[in-house]
Amino acid sequence: MKINLIAIGKTDEAYVEDGCQIYEKRIMHYLPYARYEIPSTKINYKYDKNRQLEAEASLLEKNLEPEAFVVLLDEHGKEFTSVGFAQFLQNRMNAGIKNLTFVIGGPYGFHQRIKQRANEIMSLSLLTFPHQLVRLIFVEQLYRALTILNHEPYNHS
Repeated sequence: MKINLIAIGKTDEAYVEDGCQIYEKRIMHYLPYARYEIPSTKINYKYDKNRQLEAEASLLEKNLEPEAFVVLLDEHGKEFTSVGFAQFLQNRMNAGIKNLTFVIGGPYGFHQRIKQRANEIMSLSLLTFPHQLVRLIFVEQLYRALTILNHEPYNHS
């Protein structure tokens, strides 16, 4: 199984990018992984949330492979423990999913079209995180889940 992470907007914080790269190298010891960053829309939709969501949806639709199992990372999604997330991954592997794609939306979340395209919606926490930091939190949790599945000591629970 290959795992993709698609995110709207670029990472401009060096510590976030550095942290992501550390965990992404570790992840690739277990399975193929790639991160794609879709540039934010050039037009300022600050005062028109619906137009921004529409523009981001169009960009995402161009980058979502038709056969991908798509998981949106959204505050209103299902929550997992780290062990539960590991089991979620194992279940997707057991089901023969070849392309598992996680998506981080823009600051307003996802357009309804993208929510309808999704196979699953997942929340990383009830807490609110800075948009860029979600990338780092996600790749760390992905790495943790893979170590759990491989019975390695990274996760101490």
